[in-house]
Formats: sequence, C-alpha cells, structure tokens
Amino acid sequence: MRWQGQTIDDADAAALPGLENRSGIVQSVTTPEFAGMTFHEVLARSALNAVPAVSRMPFRWTINPYRGCSHACVYCVDPRTLVLCADGRQRPIRDLRTGDEIIGTERQGRCRRYIRTRVQAKWTTRKTAYRVTLADGTELIASGDHRFLTDRGWKHVADAHDGQRPHLTVDNRLMGFGGGTPQSASAPDSADYRRGYPASEGVSTITRPFSLRSETRARMTGIPVFPSKDWRRGFLSGIFDAEGSCSRGVLRISNRDPVLLSTIMSALRAFDIPCTLEPPRVNGVRSVRVTGGLPSRMKFFAVASPAITRKPSIEGTAVKSVADLRVISIEELPGTRTLVDITTGTGDFVANGVISHNCFARGTHQYLDLDAGHDFDSQIVVKTNVVDVLRRELRRGSWQHETVALGTNTDPYQRAEGRYRLMPGIIAALADSGTPMSILTKGTLIRRDIPLLVEAAARVPVDIQLSIAMYDEALQRSIEPGTPSTQARLDTVRALTDAGFRVGVFLMPVLPYLTDSVDAIDSALRRIADAGAAHAVYGALHLRAGVKPWFFQWLQRERPDLVAAYRGLYPGAASEAPKGYRRWLAERIRPLIRAHGLRAQSEQEHDRMRGMLRARTNPAPLAAPAPATLF
Repeated sequence: MRWQGQTIDDADAAALPGLENRSGIVQSVTTPEFAGMTFHEVLARSALNAVPAVSRMPFRWTINPYRGCSHACVYCVDPRTLVLCADGRQRPIRDLRTGDEIIGTERQGRCRRYIRTRVQAKWTTRKTAYRVTLADGTELIASGDHRFLTDRGWKHVADAHDGQRPHLTVDNRLMGFGGGTPQSASAPDSADYRRGYPASEGVSTITRPFSLRSETRARMTGIPVFPSKDWRRGFLSGIFDAEGSCSRGVLRISNRDPVLLSTIMSALRAFDIPCTLEPPRVNGVRSVRVTGGLPSRMKFFAVASPAITRKPSIEGTAVKSVADLRVISIEELPGTRTLVDITTGTGDFVANGVISHNCFARGTHQYLDLDAGHDFDSQIVVKTNVVDVLRRELRRGSWQHETVALGTNTDPYQRAEGRYRLMPGIIAALADSGTPMSILTKGTLIRRDIPLLVEAAARVPVDIQLSIAMYDEALQRSIEPGTPSTQARLDTVRALTDAGFRVGVFLMPVLPYLTDSVDAIDSALRRIADAGAAHAVYGALHLRAGVKPWFFQWLQRERPDLVAAYRGLYPGAASEAPKGYRRWLAERIRPLIRAHGLRAQSEQEHDRMRGMLRARTNPAPLAAPAPATLF
C-alpha cells in the first residue's frame, strides 16, 4: 500500500490528522459487508477541526469521522424478492421501509441462528442481473456482485472480470429453507382470498361450521366446490388462525370434521406442501401435520399469510439446509433491470428463503494514491478513536462550547456508519459537554439515532438538515446511484419532524436545464413541505475543479444536447454559475418557497449556508462510467 503519493490540501489539513505519514494507520480492512471498499482505520490526533478564519462558513468547528464516502454501492436483488420479516411473513423487498424489523442471522458459537434485525437503509438502481435456479424450485434474481451463503461460505452470483473471487457454480448448495418465489406470496387483498378467510356469500359451498366467532376471529362456515388458488390461500390462513399450531418445529391444523380435514389436505397439496393425517385422539380430533421441516412450514406461511403472527416466528432457530438448495442453473438476463439493496443490522437478510448478504461491488484498486473519483467511493478513511479523542478535547478548559458541525466534508451517516457506529458516541460526547451541534446528511441511517438525538436536544441545541436535491427518480438514480431514494430521505424528514425537530432541507444543487423549471421546483417544494420540513435552502450547481471533468463526462453520455449550454454557463475553469443565472434562480424559487409555507433563510444566512455546503455540494465523483456525486 502506498501513501507516498497522498497529499493534503492546506485548507483541509486538520481533516486527516495522523495521515501526513504512515504512522497514523492502524490497519486497512476489506470486509465482505463492504466488498469493493477498503477502510483505512486510523488513530486521529484530533477530532475537532478548526475552520480557517477566512472561510465564509457560519461555524468554527467541524468533526469528520470519515474521509471519503461509502454511499456509492452496487445493488442486490429483484424488487419482488421476498424478505422474511420478524412477524414471520415474507414481504417483497420493494415494500420494505427503513426501520422495519426483519430476520437476519448471527453466528452464535458454532451455529448460525436466525435473529431479529432492522432495515437501516434502502436503495434502488438499474443493473445487469442473473437468475439463479435451485433444485427445490426457488428462483433468485440478483446482480452478479450479490452474495449468498453456501455450505462453503459466502459466494458471489457471478465471477469478477479478474476471475479471483469465489462465485456460485452448478451444484453449490445454499443455506436457508428455500421455497420462496414471488409467485408463492399470498394475495390477501384478492376477493377470493377474502372469501376463503372466511368463506362468505356468493360462493357455492357445503355449509359446515368449523370455528365459532370470537374477539379475534370471525365465524367460518363454507367450503366451495371448485375453489381457486386464492380461495385456498385464504382458507388455509383462516383455518390455521382458528385451529392451527406451530410448536417445536411442528405445524398442525386440528379438527374432527372429515370433510374439513380432507379440504385442508387438498389445499396444502395444491401448493405442493407435504402433509399427513395423524390418527384420531381420544376425543375424536385429528390433526393434519405439515411434513418436510422448516422449508415446508415457511412455504405454508408464505402461501397462507395467517393473521396471527406469533405462530410463524423462527427467531432463535438454527440455520440448516433441509431443502434441496443445490444450484442447477445461473443465467445472465438480457439488458438491465431495477434492483434493490437494503442495509441491515446483521449485514444479511433472508431472500426467497436463502441467506443473502448485503451486496456491494468488489473492489480492484490496490493503491491508495487517493483521487477525487472512484477512490473517494472505495477508499474510506475511518477515525476509529474519534470519540475518545473528542471527549478529551471537550474536557479542555479552553473549549468555549461553540456549535460543532457534522457533515460539512463527508456524510457522517454514510453506509460505513452502519459498520463503525461512531455517531452515537459523538452525539453523546457533545451533549455531555454542553456543546451545540449541527448535522447535515443525505443518509437515512440518522433514523437509528433519533432517540439519542432527542435526548441530546433536551440539553443542547441540535440542528438537523437533510440534503435532497433530485425529485425525478430516473435522474436521481443516474446522478446519485449510491444514495437513498428521494422518498426515503423525505420519510426521514418526517420521522425527525415527528420526533420534535425543525428540519431543514437543502434543495442543492439546482441543475440548470434539468431541475430548475417552475414545475420541477414547485413539485420538489411541495414534497418537502408535505414531509414537514421547516425551511428550504437552495443553490445552483457548483463544479469545483476535481468534479467538473467527471460531471461533463456524465453530461456527454446522458444529455449531450446540454453540453454546449453548460460550457456556456461554466466556461474554462469557472466553477460557479454566473451571477445572472443565480439572480434569475432566486427570483424564481423564493416566491415558491413562501407559497409552500416554508421559511427561507435570510440573504446573508443563505449565502453563508451555501458556503457551508460547497464542500458537500460536489464531493468526489464516481468512477467512470458512473456520474459525479453532486452533493
């Protein structure tokens, strides 16, 4: 690893204490959770960074626990992929939201077990995908970089160009219970499903009551002569809620009516769920028992989606592969398609019944001559001791308890924060010392720390801003391919507002000819106001030297019709839009801010806020052919 080529700008020298030579490096880490990234863990000499007196920024101190940004990532699975939730149901990954409880896994001693975890972040993009088919019929659609757990460890879906990474091949055996496909999910909103749970008017039935009405369930009576699959799903759901049990890994549905028992077995077999009819008990009650272990039980729950959620839980169960989860084919799919990625507390989740890792691109760089492009996204400097150093600095008698800004250089809630968890300690240290703080982020991971931020706000002023610039989904995916979606960030604004914070939204940068129309601005401000934001700050695109070439590459590829116009606005070495354009933008956007009931910053405060964001408006661009990350 080479650090000889690394240089630090004078204005940013304090941002990387200890890296003037190699003595500050503790270790460089590559990890499956963040394949494609290298984390250079350093011992920082200081945590509080003084802003030069000549700066226009409206604060004197910053903390940057990270240098570089891990928001740029590669995505994993088809939006229809079923994810096992903590309540035992399986939901398409596209329907998950930040904060949802799902099931992940954790190694406990020699055994890996299913445990509860939460969705910490979610992204979407378009990429080439592969279809992996297993012997039990399970299908998985994922990017080639995605990884699944096999009986021989984690393996990517496809080989890398260098042929060096472990990847799936035919006859590899995946871990989990399998049996999951998007088509196996129940459809509880269909009319036939509702008629089956319970059967009701309008369906030809043999009337036989099998469950009396109670506070938690309706009376169930009918069995149709020619039931549809959705009716069978609803029927299995209703009869399981009324008469079913799942204890010690055995799923049973009990009754004494032979017609009803026969109908249960017929419905199970219609979905290829193996079962057997047990001998009658003394009271004449018999049980239909689902056989085949966990795979069959989980298939039942995916098919029926019962209302009572305590019964399907597999929390604490050991991860074993009873089903035939051998890979029988791996097929590259034509074109590109939308894929979804989530980050979880355990670093994995259960996708279509198999253990699936959070997915990222595998890196190929072996040097640390950091540049403003791909290295910014893949070579992340982490100040692992930042909390201890910060507490020491805050105890100094000379500390004046001035506001400290986080997020002025790189995002403190980027994806790496999910691994290193530095922000809880930073927030606690500042609050304990009586130091006000300001946080600027475009990451939804801040929702994890809302309780801690509420506690801190009871002792010191806490200012929170979300950076949300793109409100067109296609444009957002193209320009910010590794960041949380616009809606996810707006949901974060709402969560913070509901927690009592007056949240600001930075509508920056406004892109000439792309996001500066009245309709685009009006729509963005409406969504910002609906999310509960207190104020909005705007600013035109700023193209500093390190980003400008990368942005024009993106422009040439995606919007060649605008290249000439942009060269006119940003000629030569110009980094800022001309005053005429900025004046025109102000005249257009300020009335709309007021019209939506948002508070606008004063002219002086607004200009200074724009200065604060300038370091964040255009951090380093992504490697070609991806576009520059603009803020």
